[in-house]
Amino acid sequence: MNAIQSVYIHIPFCQQICHYCDFTKFFYNEKLADDYIEALKHEINAYVTENGNDVKTIFIGGGTPTALTVSQLDALLSFIKQKFDISRCGEFSIEANPGDFTEDKVKLLKSYGVNRVSLGVQVFDDQMLQELGRLHKVKDVYQTIELLQNNGITNISTDLIYALPKQTIKHFEASLNQAMALGLPHLSTYALQIEPKTVFYQRHKKGKLHRPAQDEEVEMYQILKDTTKKHGLNQYEISNFAKPGFESKHNLTYWDNKFYYGFGAGAYGYIPGERYGNIRPLPAYIKKAIADGKPVLHVDPISEKEQIEEEMFLGLRKMQGVSKRAFTSKFGFPPSRLYASSINELKRKDWLKEAGDYLQLTEDGKLLANEVFERFLLEEEVADMN
Repeated sequence: MNAIQSVYIHIPFCQQICHYCDFTKFFYNEKLADDYIEALKHEINAYVTENGNDVKTIFIGGGTPTALTVSQLDALLSFIKQKFDISRCGEFSIEANPGDFTEDKVKLLKSYGVNRVSLGVQVFDDQMLQELGRLHKVKDVYQTIELLQNNGITNISTDLIYALPKQTIKHFEASLNQAMALGLPHLSTYALQIEPKTVFYQRHKKGKLHRPAQDEEVEMYQILKDTTKKHGLNQYEISNFAKPGFESKHNLTYWDNKFYYGFGAGAYGYIPGERYGNIRPLPAYIKKAIADGKPVLHVDPISEKEQIEEEMFLGLRKMQGVSKRAFTSKFGFPPSRLYASSINELKRKDWLKEAGDYLQLTEDGKLLANEVFERFLLEEEVADMN
């Protein structure tokens, strides 16, 4: 377990399927959820053979993990506590929807060491929440936060989506201001992406999804950066903002290109030498996990070339950027060995800058991040660069 510092556990159940979501998800069914938790135990046991392992972060995501009953959550959390040393885990997070919590669930989470909740708010507008396919209302956001804080869980992150259908700049600004008024330590905010196999994708294909223009989306992002800064939240990644010390340690595992286990239907893991993806259909996942603990759909070996590319893509998502010193320590040569022309070109365009040891996106670079990342694709396999 030494090389693997983080654990992701996917709970695919939802009470309702949101119109924009392309994650692995299924309508909640109590019997199916019981079988799924049993399958999860088999999968985790296959990878983590001993109890009490040290990990830095655990993240239970979904779907909607809090769609599980109290007894199901108890069974899951009890097993997690058995396999991992929660007392040494710096961040134990769970995703949740506003309105999903009862006091019993919150107390249960707290008793098992869950110390961070990521709350899927999405927008502060009841009509727009309905159009997104969300079950909760704005009042549920306030009630849920109060319930969590009253029970000692204060490390709360909210998720917002912008560039929503029919959303104006003023509407987004009002929604963002409501989020800021909560005084919470973390905010994740994403522009709506139209993903295949979603309700919004079908509407988009029929020309029935009216999104803001690109220049309006850019203005929303600028408002986002300005407003969060004014309220004491530092931008530490393209889409994430936090008060000092409240950055998501688990997500930093991804952006730092470090290894992690991914357990559950449709989950992805990254272990030394390979990235793997699990079976998505629930019956097939459950059958295979219980049979041999390895419900893997595909395994992709990670070449040195891919490791280097990902080091740049993921590292540049962080405002701190890519450490040239850390890159050299990891690969045996500096980024300039492969990327001198790309770095110089991006600096001329004012999309990239050097700040001491770090390569960082500029403000324009943040807006054009995908174009920047393309410059760090390597045409040929990297070998014997040392």
